[in-house]
Amino acid sequence: MGSHPINLALRFALELAALAIMGFWGWRQGEGWLRFILAVSVPLVFAVLWGVFAVPDDPSRSGSAPIPVPGLLRLLLELAFFTLGAWMLHRLGFAQYAAVFYLTVVFHYLISYDRISWLLRQ
Repeated sequence: MGSHPINLALRFALELAALAIMGFWGWRQGEGWLRFILAVSVPLVFAVLWGVFAVPDDPSRSGSAPIPVPGLLRLLLELAFFTLGAWMLHRLGFAQYAAVFYLTVVFHYLISYDRISWLLRQ
């Protein structure tokens, strides 16, 4: 199920939503030029971390791993990424949306049990 196209589309949507949340959170943290810098740099930093640290031959990704990491580390990175997105959304005052976002992440990982098992074996 973890590599099913619908589940991959869901994960991609969650990734984009988390990055958008991070950008909005950055925007709300500053004034003037700082808000522009934070709105761009916060999601950019996390997008780079997401894209660079990967498990070699991950069937749910391109298979390339610019910086190879063990599966457990990748899983922790993903969980931290989505948890941070939910936390930022909650801190912005959107508690119900944060709960829906996080529950959707949990649902995604529940149906990705085969990928989680694969990651933990790497």
